[in-house]
Amino acid sequence: MSDTPTDEEEAPPKKSKLPLIIGLVLALVGGGGGFYATFSGMILGGDDHIDDERAEMPPAVTGPDVDYVAVDQLVISMRAPSNAKHLVFRAHLEVAPAAKEEVEKLLPRVVDVLNSYLRALEPADLEDPSSLTRLRAQMLRRVQVVTGIGKVNDLLIMEFVLN
Repeated sequence: MSDTPTDEEEAPPKKSKLPLIIGLVLALVGGGGGFYATFSGMILGGDDHIDDERAEMPPAVTGPDVDYVAVDQLVISMRAPSNAKHLVFRAHLEVAPAAKEEVEKLLPRVVDVLNSYLRALEPADLEDPSSLTRLRAQMLRRVQVVTGIGKVNDLLIMEFVLN
């Protein structure tokens, strides 16, 4: 007898790859759906940490019991890829009357923090129409770190001009 297979002794027929393809497609769809659900906050909480930060902050003072501290005007040189040469920034800090004097003493530190933050921005950060709200929140948080919790309630942007 010879060792070569004959027509009667052929290899078993090949199995279908259809279950493997279906399993791969279902895995990709399930993974993509899970990522979207987690990323959008539909599952696993989403933005709960924001509520925790707000719970730690004292309530904002509104009404006639507020004072304002003017922040010196800042002129920031923009980086080369920007169409604008300078950013002119001026703001006021909304403070409780009892904290006004203390915040005024810390004003050089506040100006330093704002100046450092604005100089670190990329020109693309300023071109987005919704960027002012995000920048305002970032600057307020930095000012509150410098002055202490409960002293500065809000940062009011009086001038934000790119020229």
